[in-house]
Amino acid sequence: MNGRRPVPVRPPKPARPPRPMDRRRRSACRGRPLCRRPAPGACFTQFSKRGGMTVFQEARENVVEVKGPKPPAVRLLAVLIGIVAVAAGFLALSVTTVPAGHKGVLLQFGAVRGVWDEGLHFKIPFAQNVVLMDVRVQKSETDAAASSKDLQVVKSTVVLNYHIDPERAADVYQRLGVDFASKVVNPSVQEVFKAITARYTAEELITLRQKVSEETKALLAERLRPYGIVVDGYNIVNFDFSDEFNKAVEEKLTAEQKALKAQRDLERVKVEAQQKIEQAKAEAEALRIQREQITPELLRLREIEVQRMAVEKWDGKLPNVTGGAVPFLPLPEGR
Repeated sequence: MNGRRPVPVRPPKPARPPRPMDRRRRSACRGRPLCRRPAPGACFTQFSKRGGMTVFQEARENVVEVKGPKPPAVRLLAVLIGIVAVAAGFLALSVTTVPAGHKGVLLQFGAVRGVWDEGLHFKIPFAQNVVLMDVRVQKSETDAAASSKDLQVVKSTVVLNYHIDPERAADVYQRLGVDFASKVVNPSVQEVFKAITARYTAEELITLRQKVSEETKALLAERLRPYGIVVDGYNIVNFDFSDEFNKAVEEKLTAEQKALKAQRDLERVKVEAQQKIEQAKAEAEALRIQREQITPELLRLREIEVQRMAVEKWDGKLPNVTGGAVPFLPLPEGR
């Protein structure tokens, strides 16, 4: 010994044994990682020292409930609900409706199997499908351009009314599909308009407009009939020509109006001259008749009438005359 007193070494305090926990609580904490900061109020905390560090160990306070198997009635009810839901979905997929003015083309795995009329129908889900075809009267308005017989450029807006033949709805769908208007109707309108316009001059297209429209409708109906499309009406809304043609037409109309006015003036002059001739003839005829009717007795009677009128107008004063003549008219004898 070197004279120093030995320093007693205190043995470390034994670790505090963990608090006994219920088996269910231990099972709840089993497998959870150790944490340094416990969640307040959620778990029971166990303290221990390992390697000079304080370790916090959590244990759930909530007791895990152990549930038993469901009763048979509950399982049966769940099965029934599932069956009803599947049946309702299957029924919804099986019911289809064809609205008024349409035909339903029935397809089975993509192949046409028939045509359904308006109303409620049932189909096989995932195997059958229904395509609606509108069989009502439809309208197609098209801007068409062509050349007339005299090589004038003609532009027009035409309106076509048509409908699908209900008996051939399936055929129309098989050959053309649902966009048959863009495939057949509009191109046919353009082609027929050009064919008919080439038969007439620009002036005839205006003056014979109704005839042009009827011929176009007849030819268009003939073209669309093989496709199952029926033409109901065809109307030409307007004709539009070039500015040069419009100016020429205006000048021609002006010249025709002037010529017509001159013709009317000439006819008026002729009528007036004829009237004067007829009037002169009438006056000459009247004079001739008068000459034939004049006799000495008629002349004497006219002379007497003139003298009487002079006497009636006399105011009783003698006129101043030079010479010895008496200013009185001789009276007829017997007065």
